[in-house]
Formats: sequence, C-alpha cells, structure tokens
Amino acid sequence: MRALEDLITVDDPAWPALGPALAATGAVQVLPPDDPEEGRRCLLQLQVTARSTLGALVLHTGGLLLDGGWLRVLGGGAGELPGLGRANRFPATVDPGWQPGTGLVVGYDVLGGVFALNGHDPAGAGRPGAPGQMTYFAPDTLEWEAMETGHSGWIAWLLDDRLEQFYDGLRWPGWREETTALTLSEGFTVYPFLWSQEGQSGLGALSRRTTPMHQVLGSAGEFAAQLGQADPGFLGEL
Repeated sequence: MRALEDLITVDDPAWPALGPALAATGAVQVLPPDDPEEGRRCLLQLQVTARSTLGALVLHTGGLLLDGGWLRVLGGGAGELPGLGRANRFPATVDPGWQPGTGLVVGYDVLGGVFALNGHDPAGAGRPGAPGQMTYFAPDTLEWEAMETGHSGWIAWLLDDRLEQFYDGLRWPGWREETTALTLSEGFTVYPFLWSQEGQSGLGALSRRTTPMHQVLGSAGEFAAQLGQADPGFLGEL
C-alpha cells in the first residue's frame, strides 16, 4: 500500500490544469471541501494519485455542481453533499484489503440517476462495460448503461457541455429554477414514475415533488430489485 505522501507528491498533478478548466465554464460550481483530511483519507483508501482527475477532485474539492445542482459530482464532501468515502461506505479506518463491492459511485443527479465506476468484475455485479469504465444508472429504465470512458474522460465530457443532450426528454420547462431551489440533500420524485409506461408520456404532464435525496435513490434501487434488475448497490449514506 502506497503512503499518502507518495500519492500526493507526484510529477504532473492534475489539479493545476483541472482547476482552471472548471473555472472557465459557467456551468460548473466548485465546492470547497469541509475537511481536507477527509479528502486525504479517501485518497489513501482509493490508492489513486493526485495525477488522476479522481484524486484531484477528492483532494481539492468538496464536489462539483453542474447545471445549478442538477448533477452532483462527488469529491471530499461539502455540507449536505457527501464525500466519496461516505457515499461508498469506506471503512472507518483505511483498510488495504477493502474494495467497493459493485463499483464506485462518483456522482448522481436530482432524478436518481447514478454515475459509477465499474469494479473489477462488472458482469458479476450485473453491470455492462469493462472494469474501470463509467456506467450510468438511468432513472427512466432502472438499468445500468455503459458510458465507454473512464473517470477522467467523463469529467472532460461534462466540461464539453454534453448534459443538455444527455438529459434530452428528462427535463421540463422551468427545470433549472426548480433545481436551484433544492438543497444538496434533496432531489425530485416524479409521478407517474419515469420508468413506468405512464411516465414515458412526457415530463410536462407529470407531477414532481421535492424529496430527500436518499429516498429518491433508495426508491430507485427498490423498484429495480422488484422488477428483477441487478441490485444498483448505492448509496451508503447521504
């Protein structure tokens, strides 16, 4: 197991380039971390270096908000936004033998969609794609979708202003104003449910309710299990 200093003190760290890139786009809000020590502990448990985008976000940010908080990217933790360690049930003390069981949750959206990095055996966890590849749990299908990129490629994709196209059909008139009114512990429950036949009729005809985020995500996982889908395996705590 590499020491923390070896993970932090590296040639060509990611943050000097990533920080300005995040600041240059008006769609991203960088949250300061609540506790820098928590970021270091996450880095040590993950055994990734500051050269990686994942390591840079954990060390230098509490997380990222995109499109007014519609999408929340996990870092070291900030206020009501959990850190990577809390969301993935990291051990209370660093454990060299611990690995995230089904994959590493790295972000989620207000509808209950979850972005995760595949673990070492995606097929065994019922997920598509290769080990270390990004996947997305879609709230309108309750299924995982392969994204065919790693974490750094996903962040680059986010900075390339791809969310409008990605969420086409899942946003309604006034979604931005409603989203910015949420706290970071809240999301939306949509009725009829997005994955139901009735929910496919168009969001403009559906009703929405502000709901604690852990309930939004928990309900998605429960319904996926009831419909015979693979266990989403998220989130530890919010």
